[in-house]
Amino acid sequence: MAQGREEQPGSRPKKTCFVTVGATASFNAMIREILHLDFLAALKVNNYTNLTIQYGRHGDELFRSFVKDNENEVLHNYGLTLTGFDFNINGLKDEMCAAKANPSTNTAEGLVISHAGSGTILEVLRLGLPLMVVPNPALMHNHQAELATELASANYVVHGKLGYGFPLRKKSALK
Repeated sequence: MAQGREEQPGSRPKKTCFVTVGATASFNAMIREILHLDFLAALKVNNYTNLTIQYGRHGDELFRSFVKDNENEVLHNYGLTLTGFDFNINGLKDEMCAAKANPSTNTAEGLVISHAGSGTILEVLRLGLPLMVVPNPALMHNHQAELATELASANYVVHGKLGYGFPLRKKSALK
């Protein structure tokens, strides 16, 4: 949709999946999973229109290479507008809030997918947004996994894991 142009009544609502890998550690493994065509197909099935990725440190080349090779396919085959950036000095609240439902702007509730950093988790929960946390196993002592497990057991978040069976591909996690 062109900026400044209003949607026609009854048109498909905007639905955003916002992904953040954090600002301090690389997490290219999650970016690869998010950019996998199976994941994009799951977004399509669940009526997502936008995928925004904060790819962080060292993710620029991976993201830009994917966009260069696949942007038209992602838009035409999956109906997704794909955007990304490395870091936002003003924080991520605006990007996170894009996943919030707002009937006056024809926006459906989406999803925030995040590394399992405590600061990001707290911000998303304060905003009242659906959250899936994916621990970065490359970090020391895999401390993010412990936090993700505890928060998921209390039903605050969905605990995502990298690899086969990545729950993001499951329809129920993306609704």
